[in-house]
Amino acid sequence: MSRPMLRRATLFIAIAALSTWAAAQKSPKESDAAAAWPSKTVRLIVGFPAGSSPDLTARTLAEPLAKALGQPVIVENKVGAGGNIAAEYVARATDNHTIGLMINGNLTIAKLLNPKLNYDPLKDLTPVSLIGVSPLVLTAPVGSPGATAQDFFVAARNAGDKWSYGSPGVGTVGHIGMELLKSRTNINPVHVPYPGYPQVANAMLGGQLQLSMMPPALAMAQIKAGKLRAIGVTSSGRSTLVPELPSMSEAGVPGFNLEIWNAIAAPNSLPKPVVAKLSALFSDIARAPEMRQKLFQQGWQVVGTTSEGLARRIKLDTALLGGVIAMRGIQPD
Repeated sequence: MSRPMLRRATLFIAIAALSTWAAAQKSPKESDAAAAWPSKTVRLIVGFPAGSSPDLTARTLAEPLAKALGQPVIVENKVGAGGNIAAEYVARATDNHTIGLMINGNLTIAKLLNPKLNYDPLKDLTPVSLIGVSPLVLTAPVGSPGATAQDFFVAARNAGDKWSYGSPGVGTVGHIGMELLKSRTNINPVHVPYPGYPQVANAMLGGQLQLSMMPPALAMAQIKAGKLRAIGVTSSGRSTLVPELPSMSEAGVPGFNLEIWNAIAAPNSLPKPVVAKLSALFSDIARAPEMRQKLFQQGWQVVGTTSEGLARRIKLDTALLGGVIAMRGIQPD
């Protein structure tokens, strides 16, 4: 080897050794920071009312998380704006002990839908773990017209804007999904936002709404009680969560595939070693057989991803839901 080449090789080895040494010096500090966290009660923020699907999931996760962390975990409901009030609260938290359980819209198209929003999900929130996914159930009052799903859509088209549909708020998947369905079926019900799905169900039972896309657990409780009617699930094929219900393809809307999901996110200021610790814990908790069964009963197919896995899903859904917003010209109320 020539002398210049030898000098370059020696320099390269020295730089590599220095980088390795620096990483070694950094790792113990990061490990110590993660091991020492949390030092007080952890708050898990939910943007929907008590009894709603996100609330039930958060409370199911809170107990095993508290055991794993050795500190209390309390669930706080900060309701409004389709979960965005809670999401902004988490994004602005600076105590390093506040995280949130959020839905699709809060982590994807919130800023696309409302540029004046005081937080940006892509800049102000850090993905932690995708907990569970589910199709929605297109639901109607039990006495709604049409013997079949196809007949129901004919009645809906004939009703025009005399019908109304409910969702947990502007920008939620229940809202964006219905707008997508409207474009695919030429129906035109008017959107009416509510604080959460329990209120949507009550409005349908009371005759104020003619249809809604609802989470399976809540919808099936009313359907099995004979109070509401299922038109189909918002997937191209049947779902293992509700295999007895027809898919949108069977209901005459081919290629329609839409899921809701819930996920854990943290303020962007939360130290990365703590995010990694939380990501691993939530993944392990959600995938445990007993927890998997509990979440399945709540209407969720468990995923339990890493932080990176949730980031990928956020990117995909931002593109899908953002496309519907642009196509339908959806704006905040």
